[in-house]
Amino acid sequence: MDFTFTEEQQAAVEAAKAVFAGVSPDGVPSPALTPGAVADDFDRPLWARLAGSDLLSLVLAEEHGGAGLGAIALCLVLREAGKVLARIPLLEHCATAMAVQAHGGRELAAALLPGAGRGTVVLTAAAHGRTGHDPAELAVTASPDGSGWVLSGVQTSVPWAQNADWIAVPAHAGEGAAVLALVSRVTEGLTLADQYSTSGERLARLTLDGVRVPGTHLITDPAAWDLLHRLLATGTCALALGLGEAVLSMTSQYTGKREQFGFPVATFQAVAVQAADRYIDLRAMEVTLWQAAWRLESAAAGAGGPLPVSGDVAVAKIWASEGVRRVVQTAQHLHGGFGADTDYPLHRYHAWAKQLELQLGPAAAHEEALGDLLAAHPLA
Repeated sequence: MDFTFTEEQQAAVEAAKAVFAGVSPDGVPSPALTPGAVADDFDRPLWARLAGSDLLSLVLAEEHGGAGLGAIALCLVLREAGKVLARIPLLEHCATAMAVQAHGGRELAAALLPGAGRGTVVLTAAAHGRTGHDPAELAVTASPDGSGWVLSGVQTSVPWAQNADWIAVPAHAGEGAAVLALVSRVTEGLTLADQYSTSGERLARLTLDGVRVPGTHLITDPAAWDLLHRLLATGTCALALGLGEAVLSMTSQYTGKREQFGFPVATFQAVAVQAADRYIDLRAMEVTLWQAAWRLESAAAGAGGPLPVSGDVAVAKIWASEGVRRVVQTAQHLHGGFGADTDYPLHRYHAWAKQLELQLGPAAAHEEALGDLLAAHPLA
């Protein structure tokens, strides 16, 4: 079997490396980590460069101006974004676009996707506040009202909501059904309150008080929410992998220069063993990530497997959550006091790693979900 990436996927990686070259992880301060600093928007110049390199349209079909690639290509680009802590809604934007493209109506797709590919329309998803495994636990309800729907409820920890044009809001429509509503940020009845993530980035608490959504902007197929949730979880694993690789590289460079007793500390057995363990973590994170991304693409093409796709996504998220935590903890330990210096970017990577570890559920939540799947599929 050939496990190499296709020419199109490799081209996406090269384009992403060119776009993210020179991006500093400390380029924009985070309010929660830098007192008095305010980060009101994401990195718009970087966003424009991504659009100019056709990376925002990567996962869209040709009819919407895209390249027609899938989850693997998206994760390859997200991996590069994670290496520099890129402050852009790339994951939420592309995952929402893919859900709309796969399950939304033609009118909704035509209204949102061409602009999303050009970067003039920014999408995000209200899906990080809860794990969302059970549609009955969704915090927003949707009720039919004539030709449209009415949304009510609260969703927390929504990334980039203050700057996005449209927000994908999962809602409970009764009888266990999950629907996905595309809500304009300036819709009457929608209010946003500032929150901040572990990484110091700005989030939003959404309150929907009788928000009216036209029928064309609501996707009733439950598969839309399932796809969006799986894409977000898998994309989070890609960001964690890129972050972990950058941190291990920083640690390697530092321990190779830092001397103790006349020798670089990297030559000490205890240091080498810890670094080797973290390298193994990263390789495990990588292989489970590509398995999950490949299953997402295979499922879209109609292929099946011994377990539902959510099982592979759960395995990837377990490894990503545990692995990235161990990588940054070891990096802090091997850097010593220098790792806590706020003039050095390691503290930012540590904060982002903790956010990615817990985002869409920690390892324990996905272990529980995986156990339920294995119980339901004993022959797998």
